[in-house]
Parts: sequence; structure tokens; C-alpha cells
Amino acid sequence: MEKLTFLILFLSVPSLATLGVDVSQYTNVFSCLVQNGYTFSIIRGYTSSGYVDPNVVSNINNAWNGGMSYVDVYLFPCVPCGNPTTQANNLVSALNGVNYGMIWIDVETYAWSSSQSANQNFILTMVNALQGLGAIVGIYSNYYNWQSIVGLNWSGVSSLPLWYAHYDNNPSFSDFVSFGGWSSPAIKQYAGDATVCGAGVDLNYY
Repeated sequence: MEKLTFLILFLSVPSLATLGVDVSQYTNVFSCLVQNGYTFSIIRGYTSSGYVDPNVVSNINNAWNGGMSYVDVYLFPCVPCGNPTTQANNLVSALNGVNYGMIWIDVETYAWSSSQSANQNFILTMVNALQGLGAIVGIYSNYYNWQSIVGLNWSGVSSLPLWYAHYDNNPSFSDFVSFGGWSSPAIKQYAGDATVCGAGVDLNYY
């Protein structure tokens, strides 16, 4: 009943939207971002070069101290490095004692294997490792990246929340096209390489 009530309220208030940012560099202007209407942030925690982002803990703390309502982390895996379990362990270990919501695995076209089945196994192994460490896990991708990396119809992680990218500068889900077994998304990244409060950010909506 509570979910139904929320849905009715959501549908009856078209202007209801939550805006946020994701960051991949040191950022300390979160209070300004909050003042400009951005209330959640997703912080890069692991880089495609194969190491924990040295700014992740500082950025998480800066986000909370700046007044963000929700703070998550994303993991950009280093596929050529192998060892998805080790990468998951290293990130979670670095975040020990740090307050954050969930970890999003970044699945976008960059140095993935030419074998879709190998990529599927890499993702599943990383998801299982993170969940085994107690993390709440989501997937970041989009229709074309998913099609290229694992195959459009592979639905092996469709039970996880989806954060999808489509740079149409439209903070809504009206453009969403189902893929990978997802019929609805959790978050949309609707603009990239924006500058807000002097910081380089991507813009997100849910």
C-alpha cells in the first residue's frame, strides 16, 4: 500500500524529480551543488587503470558534509587487469568505515574482451564478489554499450538496479528503451561533461 500511495503521489506531481551528479575528480563544492538543486552524488571509487581512486574517501566525506542526501560509489573495472574479485575487494577495503549507499559497476565500451561470454563472466564474478562483501550493487550502462559488450539480450544481472546513460539533456525516463532484461531504470545520466559550481560533473536524474 505504501508503494502504491507513493506511485500515485509521484504520478500526480509531474514536476517531482531528483537531480544529482557523478564525479571522477576531487570535488569540494557539494554545498554549492546542493544549493543549485542537486541532492545526490555518485563518486568514482575505482579507475579503469586498475586502482582505487585516491580521492574517493575525501569526495564521499565532502559530499555528505556539503549536504547531499544520498552518496553512492561507482567502480570502473579494469578488464585487462583481470581478477574482478580482487578489484572488488580492494574497493570495499578502501571504503571500510566510510558511509556510502551502493556500488555501481560501470559497463561501458572501454578495453573489454572481444568475447561477450568472457565479459558476462567478468561482470557476474564482480557482482558476486561485491555482494559477498555486503555491498548493494547496481549496473551502469546503456543500450549500445550493453549490446556490444555482453549482448543485448543477456539478462544475467537484470535483478540489479540500472543506471543508464543517454545524453539528451532531458531529466526524465521518457526515452528509455528496454535492454538486458531491464524494463525500467533506477537512474538516468542525461548530460556529460557539464560544469556546475566550477566543478566538472555529469548530470543525473531519478
